Amino acid sequence: MSTFLAHLSQVIETHQAWTVPIIMLISLGESLVLVGLFIPATAVMLLIGGLVGSGVIGPVPVLVGAIVGAVLGDIVSYVLGRWLGPGIVHRPPLRRYRHAVAKTRLFFRKYGFAAVLIGRFLGPIRSTVPLVAGMMAMDQTRFQIANVLSAVLWAPVMLAPGWLAARGVAELDSLGGEHMIGLLALVLVATGIGTVAFARQLGRRDRTRRGRTLSAAARP
Repeated sequence: MSTFLAHLSQVIETHQAWTVPIIMLISLGESLVLVGLFIPATAVMLLIGGLVGSGVIGPVPVLVGAIVGAVLGDIVSYVLGRWLGPGIVHRPPLRRYRHAVAKTRLFFRKYGFAAVLIGRFLGPIRSTVPLVAGMMAMDQTRFQIANVLSAVLWAPVMLAPGWLAARGVAELDSLGGEHMIGLLALVLVATGIGTVAFARQLGRRDRTRRGRTLSAAARP
């Protein structure tokens, strides 16, 4: 792992024009079903955040690349689930992971929209939630809203620790670092609380809608 990260850091520093494609591919792969299980996205994002904090690469292209890659990865997984349907879990190579997919289905049934929104942050299921959303025929518009919102929140959260570590406490202090850290923490907390509240509200709506649908179906 350390060798891979050192090599990746060297490649990015030497060929900075490849930074955006590299981070897009990493974010896309991290969101793809099965592929995401083998990509050390957390370590890579910490590394890239550190490169941003040290001034080696700019923050805006990195954030854009991470967000776009994450969104596209979830779209691909969703389309696969929608196209192949529930039977995909009985085909190789997903057959080996059908129990994990079954757990994700339970999670999705319970939380609906919120599952897609927060699933990106949950390592064990992050790459299967979009697939399950497609399998369960989640409304495409609602899926895309959750997909984009989660990617926009995920990218800075994953990059922030590496950025803060690279900047260093001393340098932040010289720039009014205490205020900067406090403001960053406040923004992240407020965004997280708002996102969770929004997700819970939509989750309740999903459960109410499903309950009404089941009641209507049960009527003679």
